[in-house]
Amino acid sequence: MSDSALKVGLVDYRAGNLHSLRKALEFAGAEVTIVFSWEDALGFEALVLPGVGAFGQASATLPDDRTALREAIGGGMPCLGICLGMQLYFEGSEEAPGEGIGVISGRIKRFQTRRVPQMGWNQVEVGTDSVFRGVDPLLVYYANSFVCNPVEEGVVIGFSEHEGQRFPAAVRKGNAWGFQFHPEKSSKAGLRLLVNWVREAKAVREAKAVRGAAMTVGCEDETVRREAK
Repeated sequence: MSDSALKVGLVDYRAGNLHSLRKALEFAGAEVTIVFSWEDALGFEALVLPGVGAFGQASATLPDDRTALREAIGGGMPCLGICLGMQLYFEGSEEAPGEGIGVISGRIKRFQTRRVPQMGWNQVEVGTDSVFRGVDPLLVYYANSFVCNPVEEGVVIGFSEHEGQRFPAAVRKGNAWGFQFHPEKSSKAGLRLLVNWVREAKAVREAKAVRGAAMTVGCEDETVRREAK
């Protein structure tokens, strides 16, 4: 089971080409399907929210009732948000009206720097999260004007700095990871991050399968005991 490809739903906000991200995820060991429906997306083993588009446009594609989506991601479905996708984890953004998914408390703020957007390569101060295995030091590609401002403690797992402003480069809450940068544009280090994420998502899948098997055995044992009476 753990060696089989991870079935990933890659959400299309109808904002741009997802070809490079899809290819990078497939290289990392995922079986990728581009999906346009959030309801369909929840039927996959893992979910990727890409970094293509603007917050208002992406927010408008979200279901009016975000409860099922928020509960699925918050409840343990492996998810990766990239750039804009990471920002959608939050409650809202200064970029445009509209609500995010609300998996992480906080809002998105515009850079308080002279040069906006931040375009190009920048270092990431990585934390101890296993998604960073084998990528320290980490140099990645950014294309962003807005940054996350989480209210919750402990969700930021990596930082970068742009013109003196230190900002969250990566977040994690449960099985939901987010990168403010673009791993699919970040050469070998970015591909390694995606390989690591796919590995983590497969581990979640394997643990779920083990729990399911244990519950099945428990139900069968209970049935045998009842029939023996």
